Amino acid sequence: MRSVYLYSALQCLPGAWSSVTVYRQQPFGPTTTATPSASGAAAAYTGAAAYDPTILNAPPVPDPPPPSNFFQQLSSAPVPGLSINQGGYFFGFSVEFSVITTVCEHAPSRLQVPFLNLMSNVQARGGSVRVRVGGNTQDTANTATLEPSLADGKMMEKQSQDTANPTHTPALLYTPDVLYMLANISSLVNVEWYLGIPLNDTTNLRLAIAEVAEPVLGKSLLGFQVGNEPDQYAQHDHRPPSYSPADYSNEFGLVDTALRADPKVLAVDGKLLGPSLSGQWQPQQVWDVGFLPDHKQSLAAVSMSFYPANNCAKVFGGPNATGVVDPQQIFPSYLQHTAGQKIAANYLSRQELVAVTALAQTFDLPFVMIETNTASCGGFPGVSNSFGSALWALDYGLQLAYSNFTTALLHVGGQGVYYNPFTPPPTNQSTFRSWTIGPIYYSVLAVAEAFGTSNKSQIIDLQMNSNNVYTPGYAIYDGGVLARLALFNYVSDPTGASNYTMSFAIGGGDTGQPNGTPAQVKVKYLLAPSVSAKDNITWAGQTFGAAFESDGRPTGTEQIETVACKGDNTCDIAVPAPGFALVFLADVPADKESFGAAGAVATFATTVLTKTFNTVSVAASVLATSNGQAGANFIPAGTSKGKRPQSAAARVLPPVAGALVGCVALGAVLVMGGH
Repeated sequence: MRSVYLYSALQCLPGAWSSVTVYRQQPFGPTTTATPSASGAAAAYTGAAAYDPTILNAPPVPDPPPPSNFFQQLSSAPVPGLSINQGGYFFGFSVEFSVITTVCEHAPSRLQVPFLNLMSNVQARGGSVRVRVGGNTQDTANTATLEPSLADGKMMEKQSQDTANPTHTPALLYTPDVLYMLANISSLVNVEWYLGIPLNDTTNLRLAIAEVAEPVLGKSLLGFQVGNEPDQYAQHDHRPPSYSPADYSNEFGLVDTALRADPKVLAVDGKLLGPSLSGQWQPQQVWDVGFLPDHKQSLAAVSMSFYPANNCAKVFGGPNATGVVDPQQIFPSYLQHTAGQKIAANYLSRQELVAVTALAQTFDLPFVMIETNTASCGGFPGVSNSFGSALWALDYGLQLAYSNFTTALLHVGGQGVYYNPFTPPPTNQSTFRSWTIGPIYYSVLAVAEAFGTSNKSQIIDLQMNSNNVYTPGYAIYDGGVLARLALFNYVSDPTGASNYTMSFAIGGGDTGQPNGTPAQVKVKYLLAPSVSAKDNITWAGQTFGAAFESDGRPTGTEQIETVACKGDNTCDIAVPAPGFALVFLADVPADKESFGAAGAVATFATTVLTKTFNTVSVAASVLATSNGQAGANFIPAGTSKGKRPQSAAARVLPPVAGALVGCVALGAVLVMGGH
């Protein structure tokens, strides 16, 4: 039977191809032998970091393991130690300026639909999305210059890399179309923007971004960052070694004065952010030179930037680099509650320092983590793109909120980083591949749902399970009512033995109110098979798939579990190992109960045409009666533009009866496998 099918397929070949060599796939008879196959050594991955397949070993179950059953008494009334009011926009994104065209197709009239969908997911849960566009590529890396237009018609182009800069950051030229693109996004999704004013040359300040952005973005503009990680300027040879906090404060003042003197700038009061330190200077050093009182009138927020580790030695150190971090060794440090607590502690009261968060409140200013992620210089393979990073980011974000930050922005780089919340496909693959959604994007959705849209949510670290670092939890009060619980399990254990059950009861606290335990609660889970997993991550049963699979919309049916509380006024919440549970306690309107349900999130059409050649549309009725090819006058297949011979343009032969199946199949293979 096999030879009949082969003959039928060969009938479709043109005469010039009548001599064909057939290689057998398997033995045809007892006298025929097949060449056995063998596994070769796996090749080292050499592709872009954003798609690195490295999977690390999950840390072993702690010894001793955390208690698997414990009780937590809760109060229906607000308790001492609650954070300031937080909004569902708490977690946002910090997009590196040089990759901002990841949200469009190189023109403001063709926005990237997946980006719009990703932002819409967050807006539906938290009310709005905050995005910072900036970083090294906008601040001190040679120049980031706004030009009226570029000769090639692009909205942005990179010049040669700055090889003297340890981060090899290229210089950028861009047009006002970039800012109109941001405005177009905000007209569709409630996205608010932080931008940056370059500080590379204080004698020739580049203020054009402020001149154009204010009228273009209007109320969608949150403010301008002045100086990106100025405590690293001297280290990166952008300032002399003597550069100090006083020097930065003076330069901030120069920008402030220049903006006020610029007739094209609409407003300066409450529009600037600083000092955006990275950890090389202590915040107290900047406060000691009078930064806050000197610039209070112009400040929109106090800003910081922080990464808990770095992969710079590996990325920039060369083959003989020292101090290279082993991802497998550092992985466990991200998988416990102390990871976020240690970062937050840098900005809380210590004996010799004033708490930054408290100081910001004294000056009535928001406190923004303008840029953060798992590790600088792109993160670590197997760590920054694992489910463990999603648990880390989620716990870290809630810990910052508990410490009275008001916003934290997860950094988004290009193809060369591991930690991206989302990554578009490489440009040369954008017509047949979709976006890659990183694990920490799920964290953004969970934080948005934890705080909701009221902007009146307050959070407290419960220090539950005897303050066990592997099973932390938070309580969230919304409008003065205990509304949600956020429960973590950092342990990775496929046996199920490390799953835990947290039992709770809600009392009236110090107000003397009766027991407030509800009859039932709703639970959403963030789950994956292991902390080291890259795929099979789900939030309430929905997923964005594996690499190159997403258009920004979650797939699958949303799953919200209903847990009935017991007659003794307690509720039992199971949390898998590993996993996260968001427990909804208070009654909420029916249209808000299922934040991620189909129809609750505005989505955008994915039918935009991005490739206008080598495309084909064939009606089903025509295909059903076609021969697929043109016999001896068949034109060799190819996907390169302009390869079709002109002399064959009008040659069409009638179909050959009886050869439909074989010809269509073979034709499809030839077309798909072209040049």
